[in-house]
Amino acid sequence: MDFKVNTVHFTADKELVEFIHEKVKKLELMYDQIISSEVYLRLDKSDTNENKIAEVKLLIPGNELFAKKQCKSFEEAADSAVQALKKQVSRQKDKYA
Repeated sequence: MDFKVNTVHFTADKELVEFIHEKVKKLELMYDQIISSEVYLRLDKSDTNENKIAEVKLLIPGNELFAKKQCKSFEEAADSAVQALKKQVSRQKDKYA
């Protein structure tokens, strides 16, 4: 699976990228048909603490799965997005099984 992290207006440190890669890689264990994944990390310009946004897009044969979460930290947002994608991957897998 190809893996790409894109950051908007900041540079992510290596530990954050590794954390997200480990989370997304677990999806491949569930469903081996995943072609690629793209993660977008952005800061929202709101005044609240929950201004970190993680968007995860998975490309699978014949479809594209997407989840977007906003939390206090990028780790929490990425984890939530991956949890949402686990449900989508599970449904997709059951659909074609």
